[in-house]
Amino acid sequence: MKNQLDDSLSENLEIPNQRTLWQDIVGSVKGMEYDFTSGSTGRAILLLSIPMVLEMMMESVFAVADIFFVSKLGPEAVATVGITESMMTILYAVAMGLSMGTTAIISRRIGENNRKGASIAAVQSIIIGIVVSIPVAALGIFFSHDLLGLMGASETIITEMYTYTMIMMGGNLVIMLLFIVNAVFRGAGDAAISMRVLWFANILNIVLDPILIFGLGPIPALGITGAAIATTGARGLAVIYQFWMLSDKSSRIVIRKQDLRINLEVMKQLIRVSLGGVGQFLISTASWLGMVRIIAEFGSTALAGYTIAIRIVMFSLLPSWGMSNAAATLVGQNLGAGKPDRAERSAWICGFINTAFLILLGISFYLFSDFLIRLFTPEVDVIAVGAKALKIIAIGYLFYGMGMVMVQAFNGAGDTVTPTWLNFICFWMIEIPLGWILAMNMGFNENGVFWAIVVAESVFGILGMWIFSKGEWKEKLV
Repeated sequence: MKNQLDDSLSENLEIPNQRTLWQDIVGSVKGMEYDFTSGSTGRAILLLSIPMVLEMMMESVFAVADIFFVSKLGPEAVATVGITESMMTILYAVAMGLSMGTTAIISRRIGENNRKGASIAAVQSIIIGIVVSIPVAALGIFFSHDLLGLMGASETIITEMYTYTMIMMGGNLVIMLLFIVNAVFRGAGDAAISMRVLWFANILNIVLDPILIFGLGPIPALGITGAAIATTGARGLAVIYQFWMLSDKSSRIVIRKQDLRINLEVMKQLIRVSLGGVGQFLISTASWLGMVRIIAEFGSTALAGYTIAIRIVMFSLLPSWGMSNAAATLVGQNLGAGKPDRAERSAWICGFINTAFLILLGISFYLFSDFLIRLFTPEVDVIAVGAKALKIIAIGYLFYGMGMVMVQAFNGAGDTVTPTWLNFICFWMIEIPLGWILAMNMGFNENGVFWAIVVAESVFGILGMWIFSKGEWKEKLV
């Protein structure tokens, strides 16, 4: 009888150890279901991280595609996109924070084999996202002119290009849901769906952008308004695909009619866990703004070099964020399954892999920094500053790779408070003051800012490892 039961389970659940590595890799991209709380830890990390890395790469494509096409409309159009994105920073912070909380709770319920609880949590996170998006939509629809004026936009932007801001903010619900529902899939260990959702949205956006911006056949050229419609429309169709997957009975998370009700207890739990995530994102974003303010003291050439270097750094870190997200899911699921030691081991292995990747990346930055900056600008002085920034900042990767994973491991355990304090201490109490002292008082100029980033990144990683090793996160209840 036991053998029959084991055979039945094997037929319905793919077990990584019974398949070749290549079959597992293909299966992870296709969305095959695995039990990440048993078997080889290394293989579990690989199967989760591949689709998550691919998903994170897609996160940046929206902004790149929009800027690529919108730049053909002139500097005012590019400025409109930049100003609108800066105004939506708080929305992104809330969306990221809710995503962190959602992944933590969903992964814990899945680890407990409580799929109904996971479905209930998914519904509550979606409801919270809808409620948060309503006031932002109202601001965008009715006050886009005023908001652009407050941000110092030119008269041309306020009177002729406000529709971009109105549509993007008015349709912010699709951004919120895209983040939250993808977090649901990640928490369930189905990173392949999250990946496919963003591939689908990005392909649509890349197709629709030139058609709606420049016109095609009977379709009129809508200019920057077309860019907003293309992006919002592509995201909206991706959200419809997400909900279709959530209603599929074969999905790991299935939302049924009886789940569509408010559960205040679960909602409060989600908000409590998510607030730390919101704080993390706001603190880290604001710290970059602070460094930009210091760099600006040394003129536009220094600022341009720094801006290009940071764009390269952020894009290159996307695979690392995918690895870190894999650690969050593994920690949450294994804690839910009552396997804290496996959760800890998963995080350490992810951290060492991520560190090895970033060390290789740092070496590449050192060897090819001039070439990388030259891809964005022919200005010799800008290239010099940007190349120096890449070489110095990459030194901090030695510890930052581990820090990224440790922070996401805390988030996966439901402890979003510790990472918030880590971000505040390292990037507000150390990075910004040290950057100002080195750059303005000690004669390092813009290089002082770059060295301050290295120090902050290193302290971030060392503190993260030390606190994680104490193990108090294992007792976090979510």
